[in-house]
Parts: sequence; structure tokens; C-alpha cells
Amino acid sequence: MTKKFYVTTPIYYVNDAPHIGHAYTTIAADVLARYHRAEGRDVHFLTGTDEHGIKIVKAAAEKGISPRELADKVVVGFRELWDELNISNDDFIRTSDIRHEARVQELIRRLVKRDEIYLGKYEGWYDEGQEEFVTESVASDNEYKSAINGKDLVRYSEPSWFFRLGKWAPKIIEHIESNPSFVQPVSRRNEVLSKLRQGVDDLSISRQSAKLGGWGIPMPNDPDHSVYVWIDALSNYITALGMPEIGDEFDSKAGKYWPADVHLIGKDILWFHAVYWPCMLMTLDIPLPECVFAHGWWTCEGQKMSKSLGNFISREVIAELCREYSRDAFRYFVLREVSFGADGDFSREAFRRRYNTELANDVGNLLSRTVKMIDRYFDGAVPAPQQTDLTGVEAQFLAEPLKRLQDESAGAIAGCRFSKYVGAVLELASATNRYIDATEPFKLAKDSSQRERLGTILYACAEAVRIVLIYLEPFMPEKVADGLARLGLTGGDPEPLSRRACFGRLEPGTRVVQSEPLFPRKQ
Repeated sequence: MTKKFYVTTPIYYVNDAPHIGHAYTTIAADVLARYHRAEGRDVHFLTGTDEHGIKIVKAAAEKGISPRELADKVVVGFRELWDELNISNDDFIRTSDIRHEARVQELIRRLVKRDEIYLGKYEGWYDEGQEEFVTESVASDNEYKSAINGKDLVRYSEPSWFFRLGKWAPKIIEHIESNPSFVQPVSRRNEVLSKLRQGVDDLSISRQSAKLGGWGIPMPNDPDHSVYVWIDALSNYITALGMPEIGDEFDSKAGKYWPADVHLIGKDILWFHAVYWPCMLMTLDIPLPECVFAHGWWTCEGQKMSKSLGNFISREVIAELCREYSRDAFRYFVLREVSFGADGDFSREAFRRRYNTELANDVGNLLSRTVKMIDRYFDGAVPAPQQTDLTGVEAQFLAEPLKRLQDESAGAIAGCRFSKYVGAVLELASATNRYIDATEPFKLAKDSSQRERLGTILYACAEAVRIVLIYLEPFMPEKVADGLARLGLTGGDPEPLSRRACFGRLEPGTRVVQSEPLFPRKQ
């Protein structure tokens, strides 16, 4: 049976246009999806938009339009950006979709039946930006401002339905402690456990419908209330799969993919995904996701991003960078520049430097010089080597970085260590460039007695650059397809990536094609 892989992004709020933060998570999910597809797995990749909640209502009111009109408008921007970034999602869920709304109501009915929710009264502070109620102590510590965006907290007092979160806190602590990979990275796992051990209040899961102008999913047991955004939003990961079954055409349409292998999220919403979501699933006897991975935030040129400062990496800026460098180069940079999980700083100079040194010099130049020498010395046909395994000088330069790449790549992907994965690929590219410098094939070409040796060297170079490109394929699918075409390789190879990347698979006689640089240098 083919192994499945299910990856999700958070569903993005439609109160603002997409920017680098949204792109970052979605590119990471796309790389995971493409890698696992390339390994022959049955992949499902979900993204979408979160369209309910008070801040959506307020954002729409400020624009003089309805929440539905705002959502419909902003959703187009997300869909278009994913197309522009070559995102290969299998589904796009909107919390305003009927398939989602009906299933959220069914989940609420099941919680009611199990006596896991009750009607109470909420009185306290509310962070509208995070759609989160805040305790008095936390509000006081932050001078009654949001810890995330610095905006004033709002005082609320109203009836609300509550989920018995406190009842399940010991069980989620036990699960996190027993499953070290459930919350990643480790620093975030420790933060969640520390907060859990301080005690957890029950969770307000509804708002009065009148305050939302009717926008939202009605509580099926109390139509005067709408389902609060986190229960609504978090459920998308299963409702998009057709879970729970409610008797429509979406029932279990993709249910085989649950549980998710990884939820990719920003660190600001980790608590909701690592505590609220699994506790809700436990309540309903639904298996928990395998991993929740929280990445860091981006600054720009050493400063917090701000539209007023002119350093905000908006969709328009992303489009500009993609036009200048290619969308594949942008995808590569954001995952290469910083360890996934840590905070990172976006710099145009850093982008240009990495592009020139790693892509233009290491990868692009290796491809160009290899193809050029094969074209010049062997009439454009990949020469037959004296042996198809790595021995002698070839082993001295290439064997170790190749083996390290083959041994470590799967683990790096599994741990979302994208920068480390790319680093291992670049080690092989750099080693191959050093191999060319050491063996000096351009000198051997002048000695007819060295022709077999020359053929072996150039075959090894072609194989090394082919393997480099194959491993970069999930990050840069278009550039890799172009690069492989220059090695005479077109069309899809049905073999898994790890098998395609074995040394010695390139057929002698394959015709190479000279062309413009794959990654033209930027000044």
C-alpha cells in the first residue's frame, strides 16, 4: 500500500492581503508535498482561508462592504499568489464553505451530546487580533495591550458557551511528554508545556450572533450564538477531508489522509494548535495529528516589518522579486536563509548574495561548465565512464558528500530542516566544482591518450549535477526541469527521488544542450 502524507498550512485570515508570512508557510508546505510526491507517496496538501470572527466584521465595516464581499475579494489574492508561487495544493478550504459550516455544526452537536460544552458567562479581556480571551494577569503584564500586535485589549462581558478544556489539560500534557515530536521545534514544545502546567481555564467557544451581524456559523443548539473562531477555524483540517460524515457528497472524500502528518503554522498560533485542537480531537475520539511545527517570524533589514517604514514584504514586493530573480529563487531563499522554526531577517542584499554564490556560482556554473565540456570534447553526448561507481579520485571528492546527502536528506525533510537539506545539496555541488578544478579536464582534452579518463571525469560531473538538481526539485521545480533538460533529461521518471538520485543512472550517449545560464548573475 502506498504510504500517505498529509500536510496543512494554517487557514489565513481575510482581514488583510497576503504577504511574506503567508508565503513562507505555504512554500514550506509545498516543498514537503513535492518531496513526498517525488518519493512516491500519496500526498494531500491543504491550505485555505479563515473568514469568520469579529476582526473580519470590523475590517469589512471599515471598507464599507459586507464580510462576505471582503472574504470573496481577499480570497482571490491568496489564490493568485499561490499560482504565482507555483504552489501545488490539492485543496483550498474556506470557512464560509457549506461543506465546512455543516460539519462544524455536527462537531458542536457531538460535543453537546458528550456534555463537553456548557453555557456560562465570560467577563474579561479580549485580543481581537488573535481572536483570543486573555487572563487578567497576562493583560496586566502586557499593560492591557496585545502581546502580538500591541493594540489595546477589549473588555467583554457576555454569555458564552464553554468547552471543558481544563478537564483535558492533563491528557494533552501527557501526550506532549510522551511524544517528543508532537510539538516542534523543541523550544516551542517547552513553552507549551510550561504554560499548560500553570493551569488552563475552560475555553469560550461562542459569541453572540448579534455582535457579529449574523456573520459566522450558528451554534446548532443555540442560534443566538455563533461558533467562536478557533473551534470553527481549527476544524478545517478534518472538514476539508469530509469529516465528520453528514450525508453529503463530501463525506470521507479524503478521510484516508487523517491524521495529518504535519500542521505548519506560525509561532503566534501554536497554543491553539498544540492545546485547543488536540483536546477537542481527544474529546471526539479522533486521532491526533502527528506533528505541529511552529516557525518563526520575519523582520526586514533588521527591523519589524511596517508599511509606514516601507519595508513590508507584500504580495507586490514578492512579485517584483520573482520577476527579477525567478519565483523558484524566491522559494529557495526563504527556506534557505534561516532555520525553519527560528526568526529570520529578510534582506535584499542577502537574497542577492545567496542567489549569486549558491545558485549562480555553485549550481548554475557547475551545470554550465559540465555541459560545455561534454559538448566540446564529446560532441554533446554524455561519455561512457570507465566505471559507473565512485572510485579513486572520484571517490575522494564526491563519495562522502553524496553519501551524506543520501543519508541525511529524508531526516532533514522529516524535521523541516530545509536549510540543512539545501546545505547538504550545496556541499555536493561545491565538491564537484573542486573535483573539476583538481582534475583539470580541459588539460586532459589535449592528450588523446587520456580520452577514457576525460570521459570518466565528465560522466561523474554530469551525474553529480544531475543528483544536485534532483534533490533541489521540491524547492525549484521549474529551474530543475530546465537544468535537467540541458542534461538531455525530459519527462517524468516514475522512480522515487531517492532512487533517481543514485549514482550511475545517467545513460551514456544522452545528448546535452547548451543554453543561457540557468541562474544569471545579478549585480
